Amino acid sequence: MRTTLRLDDDLMMEIRDLAAKRRSPIGAVTNEALRLGLQALAQPRKNRGRHREKPVKMGAPARNLDKALSLAAGLEDTEVLRKLQLRK
Repeated sequence: MRTTLRLDDDLMMEIRDLAAKRRSPIGAVTNEALRLGLQALAQPRKNRGRHREKPVKMGAPARNLDKALSLAAGLEDTEVLRKLQLRK
């Protein structure tokens, strides 16, 4: 059966590359990819369970972060002064 499909450019390039590597027609590669995709979609998804992250102790912070904006401003000022001194 003939039909018209609108494929994304990157997908079409992958199909063409695969067809060239296999020395197969583009239609045959497309049909195989569609069959495999439809089989994968028809299979029920496996229930992997709930994902849980384990907490990790990172130790105490090196600086007091209660006043983070003033800390950032101070670090920025220090960096600006350093760059100005390098120009001399």
